[in-house]
Amino acid sequence: MSLLNLLLGRRRKGFVLALGGGGGRGLAHVGVFEVLEEHGLRPSAIVGTSIGALFGALYALNPDARATKASIMRVLASDLFLNLGLPNLESPEMADQSWLSKLSAIARQSVLYTRAAFDVGVLSSEPLIQVAREFCDEHSFADCQIPLYVTAVEFPSGECHLFSAATDTDLRLSLAASTAVPGAFDPVRIGDKRFVDGGIAAELPSREAQMIARSNQIVVAVNVGARPDPEREPRHVIAMLDWTTQIKSLYLRRHKRELADVLIEPLVGFRQWQDFSSPEAEIERGRQAALEKMPELMRLLRA
Repeated sequence: MSLLNLLLGRRRKGFVLALGGGGGRGLAHVGVFEVLEEHGLRPSAIVGTSIGALFGALYALNPDARATKASIMRVLASDLFLNLGLPNLESPEMADQSWLSKLSAIARQSVLYTRAAFDVGVLSSEPLIQVAREFCDEHSFADCQIPLYVTAVEFPSGECHLFSAATDTDLRLSLAASTAVPGAFDPVRIGDKRFVDGGIAAELPSREAQMIARSNQIVVAVNVGARPDPEREPRHVIAMLDWTTQIKSLYLRRHKRELADVLIEPLVGFRQWQDFSSPEAEIERGRQAALEKMPELMRLLRA
C-alpha cells in the first residue's frame, strides 16, 4: 500500500450525531443542522433520544435544515400540538386571570393530581403517536437518507432499547415511545411490550452513538439538558420528585458527555421541557454553540 493510500485510510470517515432529549430546548438541534450544512457536513448516522429522536428523524428523512425547520414550525402551530396538553404540575400563576380562567386552571390541576394518584401517566400516549405521524407521515426507518437510531426504555424492566431499520419497528411508534415522558404520558405499546422516554437511560445518547460508530468515526453529541433553577423551589411532593429526577439527570449527562469526541452544548438555561414558546431563540442558541465547535470538529475529521 502506498503512503498516500495509507494516510487516506487513516482519515476519519465521518461522524455519528447524538441528539439529546430536552423538550422545547431541543429546538437547538435545528440550529446545529443549519451549521453542519453550512460547513458541508452530513452525519453518517443519527442517534436520538426523545425530542432529539423526533427532530433527528425529520432531518434523517430529508437532510435539509430549512425544510426541517419549516416542518417543525408547522407542527408547533398546529391544533394537534397546541392541544397536546403538556402537563405543568406546578401551581399556575393566576394573578392576572379572570375568575373563570382561575376556576378552569384549578379544575385541570385537580384532574391531573387525580390521574397521578391512580395511573402511571396523566395523559394518553395516543397524541404522541399523532404528532410523530405529523412529522414523519407514513415513512419508515428504511426511508431515512441518514441511518436513524432511536432510544426508548422498556417498561417496567428498565432495559434501554435502540430502534432502527434493523429492528423492523414502526418509526412512528418508536418516536412516540422515545418522547413518552414517564408520569406525563402512558407507556407506548410496541408489539407485546411497552416503552417510555429514552431519556431515562440515555438523555444524551453518546454511548449509544459510540456503539454504532465505526472505528474511524467520531461521535458529536448535542446536549440540551437543563439544570434546576436555583430560584425555583419545589412547592409540593410531585414537584419535589421532579426536582430529584432533574438532579439525577444532570449528573448522568455529565458522565455521558465524556463519551463524546465533540460536545455541543447550547446555552439553554432553566427552560422547562414543556416550554416550546421561543423556537427562534432556541434555534439560535444551537447555531452559536455549533459554530463555536466547528473548528474542533473539522480538525478531528481531517485527522
